[in-house]
Amino acid sequence: MSTLFTPIRVGNLELANRIVIAPMCQYSAVDGCMTDWHLIHLGHLALSSAALLTIEATAVLPEGRITYADVGLWDDQTEAAIARTLESVRRWSEMPIAIQLAHAGRKASTEVPWQGGAQIPPGQANGWQTVAPSAVPYEADEHPPAALDRDGMARVRDAFVEAARRAARLGIEAIQIHGAHGYLLHQFLSPLSNRRDDAYGGSLENRMRFPLEVFDAVRAAFPADRGVSMRVSGSDWVEGGWDIDQTIAFTQALEARGCAAFHVSSGGLDPAQRIPVGPSYQVPLARAVKAATRMPVIAVGLITEFEQAEAIVATGDADLIALARTILYDPRWPWHAAAHLGGHVTAPAQYLASRPRQHRDLFDIGH
Repeated sequence: MSTLFTPIRVGNLELANRIVIAPMCQYSAVDGCMTDWHLIHLGHLALSSAALLTIEATAVLPEGRITYADVGLWDDQTEAAIARTLESVRRWSEMPIAIQLAHAGRKASTEVPWQGGAQIPPGQANGWQTVAPSAVPYEADEHPPAALDRDGMARVRDAFVEAARRAARLGIEAIQIHGAHGYLLHQFLSPLSNRRDDAYGGSLENRMRFPLEVFDAVRAAFPADRGVSMRVSGSDWVEGGWDIDQTIAFTQALEARGCAAFHVSSGGLDPAQRIPVGPSYQVPLARAVKAATRMPVIAVGLITEFEQAEAIVATGDADLIALARTILYDPRWPWHAAAHLGGHVTAPAQYLASRPRQHRDLFDIGH
């Protein structure tokens, strides 16, 4: 029996297999509102037979968007746009849906990637003043962020809470808080970006304080029977930056607060990073977190092959694997993995005729 296609329980959420779809920014929103592109994008991924679909990094405030074209969840209009999308997706798919709530901090106010992705300074079209733990820009030549004061931090925390309440109204089954990839909460964690001299800077305990306050507030605001997880960074890949030992301390603190799972990524905080990119390059980070905690751990990063994914979960390096670019390239990757590994997936009745003759037992019928 393939481990990849065995069910797993994450909090109160029963997942059919160990394949989750990672949040993937589409940079196709208008004023924070999802568009028809998101219906197409999320709709076809919801038919992939993965176990969980995660909505892309969703900004809790307009200034928390990475780009002017990011999805948000900060008012009635952005909530209604997500509701319209989810109503159509859920009509044809039973796949549970999670959402990643995020604030980009100093990495906000940028151009969309296919237009170069450079920072757009305040005062220019589609640009605004960014905020961060400290007034330290990501790139030395960028417009520096404004250091958040206590009132500003409270506003960010409360925006996460309000977005969590809206997510609950939308019937979203789980929340993932974005604490990686160099965005705001990661900026508080790393000594490279956090130069504060108050209770939120300096020691590891102080640098963890605000991200933990955000987690606690979201956990309290979201229904107790639905999980709140965290995407964490295992390393900045820069000497003197955030590393796996600090990650373990952070995840242990989150576990004590009721975190449902840890999605372990890395990098994105400093342009000096030296990432050893290759197949499964982040799996050792997930393995280290799994060895130090009891909550389910999700591995991600250049997981492309069926046997590779099976080995990650079968050997206990992680409990689940997340796919991003892999499943964009091949939206039926879980079908092909199941055929290769002898697993079963739930597929739409409309697609049953696509089964290869040698894999007549591959599909269970969805609605």
